Amino acid sequence: MKTEKILNKLTPYLGLIICCLGILFYFPFLGAVHLFDWDEINFAESSREMLVTGNYWRVTVDYQPFWEKPPLFFWLQAISMKIFGINEFAARFPNALFGVLTLVTLYFTGKRIKNAGFGFLWAFIFFISFLPFFYFKSGIIDPVFNYFIFVSVLFLIRAIKSSMNNQRVWFVFIAGLLNGMAVLTKGPVGLLLIIITFLIVWISGRFRKVISFQLILLFLLGVFITSSFWYLPELINHGPWFFKEFIRYQVELFSQPVAGHSQGFYYHFLVVFIGCFPLSIFALPALFSKKFSTDHPDHSKWLKILFWVVMILFTIVSTKIVHYSSMAYLPLSFMAALYLEYLITGQQSPRKWMLVILASIGLVFSAIMFMIPFFFLQRDFFILGIRDPFTEAIVEQNFSWSWFECLFGGLFLVTVFVLIILLKRKNVFGGIVIFGLMSVFILNGYLKMVVPKIEKHVQGELIEFYQSIKGEDVYVVSVGFKTYAYLFYFEQPYHENKYTPAERREWLTRGVIDKPTYIVVKNTEKYVKELPDVKLVKEAGGFMIYRRDPL
Repeated sequence: MKTEKILNKLTPYLGLIICCLGILFYFPFLGAVHLFDWDEINFAESSREMLVTGNYWRVTVDYQPFWEKPPLFFWLQAISMKIFGINEFAARFPNALFGVLTLVTLYFTGKRIKNAGFGFLWAFIFFISFLPFFYFKSGIIDPVFNYFIFVSVLFLIRAIKSSMNNQRVWFVFIAGLLNGMAVLTKGPVGLLLIIITFLIVWISGRFRKVISFQLILLFLLGVFITSSFWYLPELINHGPWFFKEFIRYQVELFSQPVAGHSQGFYYHFLVVFIGCFPLSIFALPALFSKKFSTDHPDHSKWLKILFWVVMILFTIVSTKIVHYSSMAYLPLSFMAALYLEYLITGQQSPRKWMLVILASIGLVFSAIMFMIPFFFLQRDFFILGIRDPFTEAIVEQNFSWSWFECLFGGLFLVTVFVLIILLKRKNVFGGIVIFGLMSVFILNGYLKMVVPKIEKHVQGELIEFYQSIKGEDVYVVSVGFKTYAYLFYFEQPYHENKYTPAERREWLTRGVIDKPTYIVVKNTEKYVKELPDVKLVKEAGGFMIYRRDPL
């Protein structure tokens, strides 16, 4: 049966189908693995501390002010923890919810600007791609931040396209309110992305008026209304400290690699191109050609510019972290949908180079999925080449790996070649759907069976130790490495923290203490071994746990 007939029969249900896919695949196994240091645990800990202190107005970590982020995402996590308890599922639940909301938004936006089939195609190609899929099953801020930025841009486009003045006013105002939510999620960078995108749209149009000055002011009013809900009381009650520290931190991120996150200029392009498999490959023709965007010129122009703004801005920023460029996934998915529509309608055939790249990247992912379990199954052989004691200790832990887990890599490779075969036979829609459904099943299986074992090697035993001493009247401190894990999993009780991290470490390791202290170090750290009044109580992977008792 032809694709058109299938889509026509399913048209009344496509929105429901895409919503159900999000629910079925984003929510399962959210709590299957511990939160990962740093970001996931950092954000979850700040949300937990809101519940402990009852102060939802100030973001803290270890009960000290945390100026890197405004509070909206932490409010969402705190509400989730109120409902589901303080655990991994609750910390990741808001992103899964926004994942479903994102898919539904893509579907209905595509349906409005073209038809239900295009909306489904847009949402589906985004849903089945690697990094977007994993991000909605994480506990980091970016999926929520990206959603508000993206929908704000969509409303701005609607305002520009509208011929009715009343509609235009409302669309601009709503865009401002949504952008204010982005600012309330991750700070003024949310407004900066919109401003730069707007300016480039204006310049590319040879300075022709995009919208009136009054509407620009209305947009900024919307931003102010939602963002000032927190920023204004914070400024009145506590002065400009947050703004000063936030700006200082952003300047530091921009000017120098923070915490060793330094990469080459190509970093984000590589992350997006490989990590957004397969949508990134399908997006390339539409990204670099106007041919595929004639039906949607406004959306194509704005979203292309937004994509390049994100990629170039975060290429310039010295601190390079994977999720910094995640805003680019959404506009890139639109480009992929444009090109796929051409393939499905027979206006163009898949190019040979595209099939080669799909096969090559698919082979890389399959090899990685296969090699991780294989590496640990054959750890005795591979460990001979490891020269770092910390890495060696992590690898040599004996968890129950099996050959069955290597099958995920083989199954994924099969799905890639099924996609390529169906593309060559010009059954594009069938290829995308079959590949997509098979791959998300495989990815969920990998998340359930393989990733928890990887996490056990990396940090699992240490986190289990923190959980085992939860409720004890003791101190816990890490020396020589940065971590938030003990705060969340030990459930650090409220205390008036007047120390800097360095001062607290010095006090707990060398000062006069009033209760037992657990000191956690990597097995390469010599600092604690030189202390006379500590004793080793546990080895947890590559970590050593010492205990120091009051004299």
